[in-house]
Amino acid sequence: MTNEPVLESRLPARLSEGRLALSAWFSTPHPLVQEAFLGADFDLVTFDMQHGMHEAGEIRDGVALASRFGRPAVVRVPVGAYGLASWALDMGASGIIMPMIETVADTEALVKAVKYPPLGLRSYGPARAAELMKRSAADYVAGANRETLAFAMIETPGAMAALEDIAAVDGLDGLFVGPADLSISLSDDGRLDIEGDRLKTALNRIVAATEAAGKIPGIYAPTAEHARHYAALGFRYVCVSSDIGVVKEGARRLAEEARG
Repeated sequence: MTNEPVLESRLPARLSEGRLALSAWFSTPHPLVQEAFLGADFDLVTFDMQHGMHEAGEIRDGVALASRFGRPAVVRVPVGAYGLASWALDMGASGIIMPMIETVADTEALVKAVKYPPLGLRSYGPARAAELMKRSAADYVAGANRETLAFAMIETPGAMAALEDIAAVDGLDGLFVGPADLSISLSDDGRLDIEGDRLKTALNRIVAATEAAGKIPGIYAPTAEHARHYAALGFRYVCVSSDIGVVKEGARRLAEEARG
């Protein structure tokens, strides 16, 4: 475990160098479960507020716990929760994922909420974030626009139609794919198909558009096999499985193996 500052060095530097940043995915706020993943060989952790069970206070405490383990924390906020995104950064998060971004205007609203002037209008209140990073408030603010990351989540045909324009928005750091929602929205019948050709084509286009804009391609991977595949496609920020999924699968396997 380490108390080293992580915001300015660990995550943005790793991603800017083109290396894979592998993330655990937290749906539950239980600190003992989080500690198990924080002690594993992940580069960062991602908290899911959109579909997970976290409330604001649990994000505050979870980000602080991750910091004590030397792990950057990214928070996926609920749809349209721009104010909550800014607050999560004030609590020390290293990045934000905003779901269901579909337009340039949506993306500009995200940047406005999470970047300080002149890029955005994030309100000044960095005391907790600066404390976790062991920096002065002035030093934190001076580096925050490049050291805290804003990801627009690509999940719909509308987002795909505006993909290159979204990727080009100044102040946006990356695109993040939800393969389940994107595969459903690209289908003709609302069917989940993350192995389908339409999704595969979309993923290749997303990586190309993101890299062409000098941004970071990210994605959620349901399994380790998917994580390796997505990394091979060029995704650099890859979240794999979930805490609840890992616990459930481990429990199932344990009971199965014990019964012989």
